[in-house]
Amino acid sequence: MQNGVSLQTIAHIRSDFPSKFGIPRQSGLIDALKAAVIFEPEFRNPDAFRGLDGYSHIWLIWQFSEAMQNGWSPTVRPPRLGGNTRMGVFATRSPFRPNHIGLSCVRLDRIQWDSAEGPVLYVSGADLMDGTPIYDVKPYLPYTDAHPDAIGGFAAQPAACALNVFVPPQLLARIPASQQEGLLAVLAQDPRPAYQKDPDRIYGMAYADFEVRFTVKGDRLSVCEVSPHRIAPDPLS
Repeated sequence: MQNGVSLQTIAHIRSDFPSKFGIPRQSGLIDALKAAVIFEPEFRNPDAFRGLDGYSHIWLIWQFSEAMQNGWSPTVRPPRLGGNTRMGVFATRSPFRPNHIGLSCVRLDRIQWDSAEGPVLYVSGADLMDGTPIYDVKPYLPYTDAHPDAIGGFAAQPAACALNVFVPPQLLARIPASQQEGLLAVLAQDPRPAYQKDPDRIYGMAYADFEVRFTVKGDRLSVCEVSPHRIAPDPLS
């Protein structure tokens, strides 16, 4: 017998990623990426947030909303292994899971108590697409949540950010100064799919209100176009 559980969306994330392409592969990798957690009206009671500003980090429990229609697979091909090696889904953080639930640890920068949208959580280091449904928020507890001696399996070390990013100054100037550092860090971690290494292909990434197009040759990523974002670009176009 299969038991069903109904989860209620309590909030949504507001981030600079209108599509999946380019989102960091783990939370906390790029602290320069800023986002906001906007709660649904019935969860905007300030009493629900009492004491939360005493924590530096929080856990976000959320839904892989873009993977819901794709079902799940017992094995997946992690990008960390080049997309060519299959591992058990429970040994990875793949979105194609029996239950499409994600878990992210982010820095809590501040709480805006007097927003027209109720208390808003401003966070750093989120790896969520804009509009992602959030099921719960919990405080991060260093004394129990941090395990420095833990074994990390095939992902024991951070993936190397080997790309040198070149953006012509006139193109970089089109991005607001507050969002430039985040963009450069995202590009440096190589947002391409693991199986795509074509040096002649122009890739496209939606970031904030812009479409950023680039090529990668060797360890050099070169941005060739920054334009206003209209529709989500095809990353392989």
